Parts: sequence; structure tokens; C-alpha cells
Amino acid sequence: MDTEKSFNYHIVAKAIGYLVDNFKQQPSLEQIATHVNLSPFHFQKIFTDWAGVSPKKFAQYLNVNYAKQLLHKNEAANLFNTALKTGLSGTGRLHDLFVKIEGMTPGEFKNGGQELHINYSFASCYFGEVLIASTTKGICYLAFFDDENLALELLKNNFPKANFKEGLDDLQQSVIQVLQNDFTAPQSVKLHLKGTDFQLKVWEALLNIPFGDLSTYGTIAQKISSPNASRAVGTAIGSNPVALIIPCHRVIQNSGKLGGYMWGLSRKKAILGWEAAKVDND
Repeated sequence: MDTEKSFNYHIVAKAIGYLVDNFKQQPSLEQIATHVNLSPFHFQKIFTDWAGVSPKKFAQYLNVNYAKQLLHKNEAANLFNTALKTGLSGTGRLHDLFVKIEGMTPGEFKNGGQELHINYSFASCYFGEVLIASTTKGICYLAFFDDENLALELLKNNFPKANFKEGLDDLQQSVIQVLQNDFTAPQSVKLHLKGTDFQLKVWEALLNIPFGDLSTYGTIAQKISSPNASRAVGTAIGSNPVALIIPCHRVIQNSGKLGGYMWGLSRKKAILGWEAAKVDND
């Protein structure tokens, strides 16, 4: 199941953790390579192949000051303007995909997915292994994992009365195509989500944050016409059942601090740094 990019991510994630803890000391390439038990040459190649930039350049994207600058730029330019602000071309990027959210019926929501038939499969992407699940209407779950058995247990806990079958269907394949091809595949992603009306509004607002950009909990609250609901917005974001496709990783605190992430803060930093590098390279 492991792809080369996914395997490299585990090395890169360890290096990113080291950079986050030590970026003020400006560690050398040799020091970072030693930390991940690789030669400087081999580590530089793996990191650059994965991120598209050198470890030194990538460290700049992990700096809180960079996040503040990017956030300020976005707010000044109106974050939710439909025009592309990142200079990316055409319909290639993830935020240009047609993503349709369909909420489950009140009955499906209340009865824990009774009579729902859910297919699931395991796959790899740039940021590790993922479990993907789908109903006949769309993707209902996408989560990073380290342990397959635990990941499957968590999925079933979300839909305790559903019928599950391991198998790769066309809906899952379309998402895998996106995740494994640098977010450039012109696919349509359909989502079938279990959530309250408030949660669905928050998740839909997240889809309006362009690739490489950032937003805040307060901005999302304003976007859904609930300006005093920042805390509730944070709870809804923390309940996002579809990693990456619904980009909850692009929401940070007003101070510029990254805040939490359901699938680990190190992974959030890796995703944001990777997206920022892609924007700069384009």
C-alpha cells in the first residue's frame, strides 16, 4: 500500500518536527540529516522531491511570522473572493474541483447510518496513509491513520449501524486520483456527510479557502453569518470527517498560531508548508 511519496513523508515529517523545534537555531542540512539517520545528500534529495523546495526554504513556511503575513494578505484581499489570489493557473488545484456536499437525511443522521452501505479502502498520499469510505452518494469519511485496525474501528464508531464492505469504488478512486497526483486531477468530488446544519455550513465555508491560503475561526464564523460563534466553529472544524478535501488545515488562530489539528499538528504544519511551497513554485 505504501507509495514512495508516503514513505518519504514519514522521513520528512520527522525532519519537520525537528525544524519546528529548532528553526530559531537555524540547523544545518547536516544536523537535520543526522536527526533522520540519512546522509545529507540522500536527505536533501528526498526532502526536495517531496516538498519541491530545500529544507532551508521549507523552514521559512513553518515560521509563525510567515503565517501572520499570509493571513494579513488574505484578509486584506477578501479571503472569500472567487478570483484566484495565489497566481495558480486554470482548474488544476484542489480548490478548483467541483465539490458537492450532500447532508445525510435526519433519519440517517439520528440512527447511526442504519441501512447505509459503506465501502472503504486504504490508500497513501503525500502526507501518509488514509482510510477512505463512501456511500452510494459520495465520500463520507477520509482520515489519516497509523494503525489500520484502529482506523477501521473509528470509522465504524461514526456509523455504528451501517453495513461495511472493504472495496474500492469509483467515488474513492476519484479522491485517490486527487490525493496522489499533486491535487491536479480534474475530478469531481462528491461528499455525503453526517452533520448538523451548522456543521455543514462550516465545512462548506472551508471549501472556499483557496489552496495555499489561510483563514481564521472568526472569519469562518462571519462567513456563515454567526459572528459570535467562533468557539462553535472551532468545534465543527474539529469534527471534520473528510481530511484534506475539506481543508480544515487552512484555519488558524487570529494570532497567527496554527491551533490544533485532528490528525496531528506536525501533519498540519507539513501540509501548510507543502501548499505554500507549491504556490511559490507556481
